[in-house]
Amino acid sequence: MNTLEETTELAIDLIKEQQATDYEFSVGKSSGVSTTVRLSEVETLKYHLDASFDISVYIGQNKGQATSVDLSEKSLKNAIESACLIAKYTQEDPFNGLAPSDRMAWQFPDLELYHPWNLDAKKSIDIAMECEQIALEQPEIDNSDGAELSSFEGESIYANSNGLIAKLKNTKHTLFCSLIAKRNEEMQTAYEYGIALDANDLTSATEVGLGAAKLAQEKLGSRHLNPQKCPIIFTPRQSSGLFSQLLGALSGSRQYKKTSFLLDSLGKDVLPKTINVYEDPLKVKTLGARAFDQDGVLKKKQFFIENGSVSSYIMGQYSANQLGLKSTANSGGVSNCCIGANFDGGLVELTKSMGRGLIVTDLMGHGVNITTGNYSRGASGFWVENGEIQHPVSGITIAGNLKNMMRDIVSVGSDVDNRSNLKVGSTLIGEMTISGEG
Repeated sequence: MNTLEETTELAIDLIKEQQATDYEFSVGKSSGVSTTVRLSEVETLKYHLDASFDISVYIGQNKGQATSVDLSEKSLKNAIESACLIAKYTQEDPFNGLAPSDRMAWQFPDLELYHPWNLDAKKSIDIAMECEQIALEQPEIDNSDGAELSSFEGESIYANSNGLIAKLKNTKHTLFCSLIAKRNEEMQTAYEYGIALDANDLTSATEVGLGAAKLAQEKLGSRHLNPQKCPIIFTPRQSSGLFSQLLGALSGSRQYKKTSFLLDSLGKDVLPKTINVYEDPLKVKTLGARAFDQDGVLKKKQFFIENGSVSSYIMGQYSANQLGLKSTANSGGVSNCCIGANFDGGLVELTKSMGRGLIVTDLMGHGVNITTGNYSRGASGFWVENGEIQHPVSGITIAGNLKNMMRDIVSVGSDVDNRSNLKVGSTLIGEMTISGEG
């Protein structure tokens, strides 16, 4: 099997046989192992070996795309010829084209994202078994949805007709456990997980198992709530999803398609002035870090929202062309995006400052309209009185409008969850509507 460098050279030679004006492609290989156990039995043990070739060719400003999961010469040739054929028959788009050569990642730092783990089948089974077993030994833990350990490593090369050839290598290791707690006739589910670039930094099997058990136990004894309006705290896990809606609304594609609740928001206040949203993509050995985007454009630290005001949309080259702006090197999304804390403390301190209201730990459903900002989702969590948790809550719906919710953020805590590409702590919103059974 050819190395990726050899495959890249072969693909470039094959493209030169065509009449493409410009081209860009990525070629990659990945491998890994994943093991799932449930109730002390091995349910699945999988070895993964994958390859991919994704190419875009330009004939003038006509674009054609093709993909292949086979890196043989024959398959590469077929994919390239297919992309060229598509380009000949697609409509000309004046916004097509490569990013400017001077924006390319001709040089970029080593972000230390590659930490392979020599994980064999026996060791992966042992770790997953240990994680589930200690969880099942805890009081009121009645059943398991399983524990899963996975380890993946990959390498990829991006190349284009400007002459750029840039290589990335990365790893990701994950341990996950999902449980069912039972008290009388009530059952509650919960999960916990660890994720790391380096297996040495992965949360231990014991910690993940005990963490999942604790979360499930705490949900038992849940009650409904009467319909009302009150403050709401999103835990870091749920805050990440909340702010991802904000980032989506600032994406260049939604701006030029006019399908965003934050349409034409450059220079406008969308968050309190004490909150910043920025990308720190070159942070070494960090989940979500990346040196260049899918257009080959070099990344850098930058603000999307500064002192509550939108300072930039989130754009790849095509979106930037549509809007008459410069790419922010975000083709493929943000990389290690951070929501700056404006509150010195985490969930416990935020709960005390809230006094009375709801902590949301789990969300269900997809009731979010990114065009209008309307937000309505099933939720569960904990009811708070006098700054202290009183009891778990389930069977409710929380609702609001994202534009108002973002402006009504009181505090973002410092208890950042570093397991996500979007780094944010617990988030307190001044008021939302709760509906549910009394």
